Amino acid sequence: MEDFVEISAVIQMAVAPAFLLTGLGAILSVMANRLSRIVDRHRVLREVKKLSIAKKSVTELALLKCRAKWTHWAIAFTTISALLISLLIAMIFIATEVFVDLDTYLAGLFIAAMAGLIVGLLCFLREVHLSKGVINNYES
Repeated sequence: MEDFVEISAVIQMAVAPAFLLTGLGAILSVMANRLSRIVDRHRVLREVKKLSIAKKSVTELALLKCRAKWTHWAIAFTTISALLISLLIAMIFIATEVFVDLDTYLAGLFIAAMAGLIVGLLCFLREVHLSKGVINNYES
């Protein structure tokens, strides 16, 4: 009975990071969708550029490349964060099975995961800010 209570407590500790993984998956889906749209727009503009070189399309191509770079880094950092959270969940279970105190490592993993998420979200925020430049180009 004591083992059941201990396993139950471990599962409860792992539930919060598991929910965090769900949220990270949703964020990654949004980022991947934006990257896909950037790539699609880039392909269209490259075809237009072959037909006639318009200054606006050249400028927009450069902006799209910059946006793609920022989105790439946002996805990379957010994915690293998700990997660290997955490792954290695994280590929670390992720590209870081998009876080793991994609290310091668990805290470090969580801090690293949150730092990765913060950097990823800042990169994504930069890309969103850059996308306003595309809108401004259409208005002029």
